Amino acid sequence: MSAVVTAQALEKTYQAGDVAVPALRGVDFAINAGAFVAFVGPSGSGKSTLLNMIGGLDKPSAGTLTVLDTDIARLDRRAAAEFRGANLGFIFQDFNLIPVLTAYENIEYPLLMVQDWSADKRRARVTELLAAVGMGDQAGKRPDQLSGGQKQRVAVARALATNARLVLADEPTANLDHDTAYRILELMKKMRDDFGTTFIFSTHDPKIMGEAEVVFSLEDGRLVNSGGKHA
Repeated sequence: MSAVVTAQALEKTYQAGDVAVPALRGVDFAINAGAFVAFVGPSGSGKSTLLNMIGGLDKPSAGTLTVLDTDIARLDRRAAAEFRGANLGFIFQDFNLIPVLTAYENIEYPLLMVQDWSADKRRARVTELLAAVGMGDQAGKRPDQLSGGQKQRVAVARALATNARLVLADEPTANLDHDTAYRILELMKKMRDDFGTTFIFSTHDPKIMGEAEVVFSLEDGRLVNSGGKHA
């Protein structure tokens, strides 16, 4: 099975005035295609920094990071944005849906932004995803008319709209109750199985740790286990 993300001696240091603040220190890992992976650790451990770098939103200070056979640190801002649009999906803890758009329009939005799809092709894709996440009868509702779980279902569908090969999920269950969180996790696993998408989580949530097939634990910017199931 091929790796879709590989890090070698990965480091990230931020400058706070004259002080260098290390966020990641010599991290090595590989993530295979179709995996359901969680990066876990306390606040400040480096997991969100790592997710941002995999998503091309931040650059390493040292080491190498290869995402989908691309040395993502070498991309300029425009190329990184094009790479994200073509290959990556994002899911956030606060859903990040556009409030004036319907569920249907929120899912369609990335197709309008980054891919030149015909109206018929967009309609077929959005309809397919609404059905896949069990929201076909809610297509015309705006976010303020949906529950938290429904919003996150729309967010999952939106993340997959452009046929993303890799979805990055930052604390996706943080604003959901226990039962809804489990249903969303089961939905994401089904999406992985149906569409072959790799899911990478940054989380504190024991539910995600329990459902993940691989767990990487971070402490003070260091990887303290190398992908075993136990956090």
